[in-house]
Amino acid sequence: MSKIELNVLFKKIQKDDKKEVLEFHVQGDELQHSDELVLLAGNIAILEVEGSEAGQLTAEFKSIQRDSKKTVLKFNVKGDSEDKVLQLYAFAGRSVVLYLEPSQMTIEEFEEAAEEHEGIDYSVQKDGTVEVAEGQMSVEDIPAGEPDNVNFDDDDLLD
Repeated sequence: MSKIELNVLFKKIQKDDKKEVLEFHVQGDELQHSDELVLLAGNIAILEVEGSEAGQLTAEFKSIQRDSKKTVLKFNVKGDSEDKVLQLYAFAGRSVVLYLEPSQMTIEEFEEAAEEHEGIDYSVQKDGTVEVAEGQMSVEDIPAGEPDNVNFDDDDLLD
């Protein structure tokens, strides 16, 4: 399947705690590439909004809904694409050219990538206290004072 080019109305961006939902509307009852879009729905797609500095985004093509006036395309964006999605806010509510192509990534790989993140390993106890794994930096390890006056060696942080 090749890259699909669609003239769409970028209807909205909706954010929840785990993902960003992008919704695009194709006006009219005639939809170019309808067979390809139906096959792509439910899979991972690479999408790009023409003119945006966001570049290509990997997203789950959540659904395609058709009625007599329009076709609604919904995508879920998760993981490390938050900065790219922020750049799309300027395009919401406008007519844009949307490029779509299938991704080699599976739904399972997409879900796992969204759950992986760097951070501190910790566990929350029943009483609400938090235990941090040994060897991780704590607030007490951060030097006090103004940033320009603090001197420490990067190797100190690794101990």
